[in-house]
Amino acid sequence: MSTNVETPSSAMESVKWLVAIALLAGAVVGNHMYADQSVLLRAIGVVVAIAAGLAIASQTFKGRNFLAFAKEARIEVRKVIWPTRQETTHTTLIVMVATVIMALILWGLDGILFRAVGFLTGLEI
Repeated sequence: MSTNVETPSSAMESVKWLVAIALLAGAVVGNHMYADQSVLLRAIGVVVAIAAGLAIASQTFKGRNFLAFAKEARIEVRKVIWPTRQETTHTTLIVMVATVIMALILWGLDGILFRAVGFLTGLEI
C-alpha cells in the first residue's frame, strides 16, 4: 500500500519564512532607527510590516495549519457554556474560604510541631 504525502516545496517555504522574519525584524529595527519621526507614522509602518509578515507566514504549510487550528479552536470556544456572574462569585468565595481554613490548619500544625520539637530537643527559641 502506497500513500502519497503532499510535501511542500521546502525551498519556497524557507524563502517565505525568511521574508516574514525579515519583515518582523525590519519593523522592530525601523521603529528604533526612525525614533525622531512621528509616532503615528512609525506605528503605521510597524503595523503594515507586521501585517505583511503575518500574511506571508500564513501562506506557508505551517501557517495554513495554524490558521485551520485557530478556526477550529474558535468554533469550540463558541460551544462552551460560560458560568454566570453569580456562579463565578460563589465559586470564588468558596475557594477563598477553603484557602483560609487550610492556612489556619497548617499554621496550627506548624505551631504544634514547633513546640513538640522544641520540647523533645530542649531547644526553645
